[in-house]
Amino acid sequence: MALTTTPQPTPLAAVLAVQTSATAAPDLNITGASGSWFMVDIDNTANAAVTYVKIYDDAAPTVGTTEPDWVLRADATKRVVYAVSTSVAFAAMSFAAVTTPGRAGTTSPVSAVPVRVMAT
Repeated sequence: MALTTTPQPTPLAAVLAVQTSATAAPDLNITGASGSWFMVDIDNTANAAVTYVKIYDDAAPTVGTTEPDWVLRADATKRVVYAVSTSVAFAAMSFAAVTTPGRAGTTSPVSAVPVRVMAT
């Protein structure tokens, strides 16, 4: 068997947003427009506690007050990739990384948490 690579005429995602140290201070409207996300990669390997990446379909959410639309968990000392088979639409995508799930919680992880988002 041999590996074959075929160029694709249309890319899966037009935007790769990378935050090298996500915190409770939200990254606002990361694509600058409406779109869809396909993949979120959370690298929590530097932390001894669980980190939650809260994703908001909101251009300017208030962490701890605004209800997140999606909450993605990264266990302590782990890296996790969330990929969806169909895209997840949003009007304006913002996200933050905290140590408490749900709406409550405004405490940033102790160490850096890189987050990568593939979106259109």
